[in-house]
Amino acid sequence: MSEIARAPASLSPPSPLWHALPWALALGFFFVGDGYHSLGVNILVMILFTLSLDLALGYAGIITLGHAAFFGLGAYAAGLFNIHVDNDPLLGLAFASLLAAAFGLLTGMLILHTKGETLLMLTLAISEILYEAANHMRWLTRGDDGLDGIRPGPLLGLFRFDLWGKTSFLYVLAVLFVCFVISWRVVRSPFGRSLDGIRQNSRRMRAIGTPVWWRLVAMYALSAGMAGAAGALSAQTARLVGLSVFQLLTSGIVAVMLVLGGERRLYGAFIGATIYVLVQDIAGAINPFYWMFVIGVLLIVIVLFFEGGLMGVIDAARAKLVRKKASGEAK
Repeated sequence: MSEIARAPASLSPPSPLWHALPWALALGFFFVGDGYHSLGVNILVMILFTLSLDLALGYAGIITLGHAAFFGLGAYAAGLFNIHVDNDPLLGLAFASLLAAAFGLLTGMLILHTKGETLLMLTLAISEILYEAANHMRWLTRGDDGLDGIRPGPLLGLFRFDLWGKTSFLYVLAVLFVCFVISWRVVRSPFGRSLDGIRQNSRRMRAIGTPVWWRLVAMYALSAGMAGAAGALSAQTARLVGLSVFQLLTSGIVAVMLVLGGERRLYGAFIGATIYVLVQDIAGAINPFYWMFVIGVLLIVIVLFFEGGLMGVIDAARAKLVRKKASGEAK
């Protein structure tokens, strides 16, 4: 097995410079990416969606094929809130996130006593139920015509959403930063460490008195809330919600992004989602029928040769530099 495949899932705490790098790149893109801010918004939304899945699947070990349920619920909730209640984007975001988290809490309490294929099918069934509900409630969701008419008001009452996506970019980036900080603190807290133990051996954790079920439910609800926030941001920036947000394909896409970037590596969501969206945009422009072939080949290569995803490559490089530095100091 290659050194990259053997790279550990966690190394010594990264330096502040490492943490600042992705955010500096994002801000740099804001200033130089004229004409591509809408693409950047899409990337940031998918990063948040992927990050939410990593909390459930990567850190808690909750196998799911229905994470699109929370993304779609957040999207429709934010859209309907904007149309019928208030056009304040922050209020809509908060409402959608809390609703998705509450739905994740409720469904998690119902299904997280199961495991394996049963749990997988239950998560898929929940997503399909929401899809059919949105499809048939045309009086509310407009069915397969899509929910349009979403017009977010000025952010903080000051910054209007422009046609070029600059306000949207900064708005989504700020929300992503807040969610990332929350995720970082959670996975490195005693709660997060206990979930790592539950993922590896739930029976042993239960034997030492850990409330396994409740902790899984709590993480599932947090993951659902963040997925709902991603859906809300998607609805507010695209100003349209379609039934595709609930489809199995949406859950599959975010799973592919997570595998590309690497599970249990929060920054893996940044890499996986960015590469997927860029490949989709660039390869799709060259040939709109075969861009998935490029994704498929890339996914096969990652799974076969890079066990920790693309983030594993970076971890391996960091580990090599640390060992080289340590050997140099020893001499």
